[in-house]
Amino acid sequence: MSIEQPRGSHDLQQSESGEVEHPERFENPGLPPHRPRLGDEDPKANKRSEHQVVVLFVISIIATIAAIWGFFAFPVDGLQVGNVRMSTLVIGLGLGLGMLGIGVGAVHWAKTLMNDHEKVEERHPQRGDDATRAEAVDIMREGVEDSAIARRPLIKGALGTAVAIAPLSFLVPLIGNLGGDWDISKFRHTAWASAPGGGRRYLATDPTDRRIKASEVTRGSMVHVQPWRLEEEENFLEEKTKAVVILMRLDPKLLKEPEEKKDWSYDGIVAYSKVCTHVGCPVALYEQQTHHVLCPCHQSTFDITDQAKVIFGPAKRPLPQLPIAVDEEGYLYAQSDFHEPVGPSFWERER
Repeated sequence: MSIEQPRGSHDLQQSESGEVEHPERFENPGLPPHRPRLGDEDPKANKRSEHQVVVLFVISIIATIAAIWGFFAFPVDGLQVGNVRMSTLVIGLGLGLGMLGIGVGAVHWAKTLMNDHEKVEERHPQRGDDATRAEAVDIMREGVEDSAIARRPLIKGALGTAVAIAPLSFLVPLIGNLGGDWDISKFRHTAWASAPGGGRRYLATDPTDRRIKASEVTRGSMVHVQPWRLEEEENFLEEKTKAVVILMRLDPKLLKEPEEKKDWSYDGIVAYSKVCTHVGCPVALYEQQTHHVLCPCHQSTFDITDQAKVIFGPAKRPLPQLPIAVDEEGYLYAQSDFHEPVGPSFWERER
């Protein structure tokens, strides 16, 4: 049984010879019927949508105020762990919810309250004459009228307030920190320079703070170390940020050491700053076969066999080396501080 389908004016025609004849043009099917929204027919639904938009903008306002409050409520001058955690959490949530409230509110406003009738704009040559400019102005005026912002003062006030105070969550922490300590000379010295009460500054495992012996460092491994008993000192986190070190043991024959640095290592054990010289990220990835260490942030790569020189990436100088030695019991200690400032290359380098 065969079914005969009706032909439209735009359907493909088949000639008696069996060849398909293509029509010269297709008719414009036009726009589909407009489907009104609930708010277009129900005033209560329209008002409810307006209130929802206002609530979203108010959430943005409250979140921005909370972010500003968090900056002052949890000062991080002393780098207390609890304050750093709470400040980051509150400011981050405030920024996120503040921006999210404005964005979702604007989208909801456009989808539920603005004119959603389909419109067709015929193509025409693009010309920058006076008539075109006048038409563009009319379109913008029509958009303002469609938004009904003039007839919705509640939304206008909520949106204006949310947008006006949103930048404060960025500016207040920035301005508040401008009066901080900008003494970059502190980066010239670290906790390795001296131990409390004098004596030697031993290398200890990070974060367990256990002194480490040279015999515990095996070939092909990387050990993350910090100054021993550093937690007992003032500004512990600030000092640890500068003093963290990576410790590795290689075959002494592989080390390319200048004469003045021959005694900076011990039996193939070398210690270098963990702070990348690009922007200060922690250098924490070790390629055992190549003896390269990598910074995960921007892939700066340093050759441990050759004084931690840069062989790839944006870093411009080697990782500073920490001179180490071993005491009578086999424990590793720092002979002195780093001989150059640790961290990014944009710090002043002249001593």
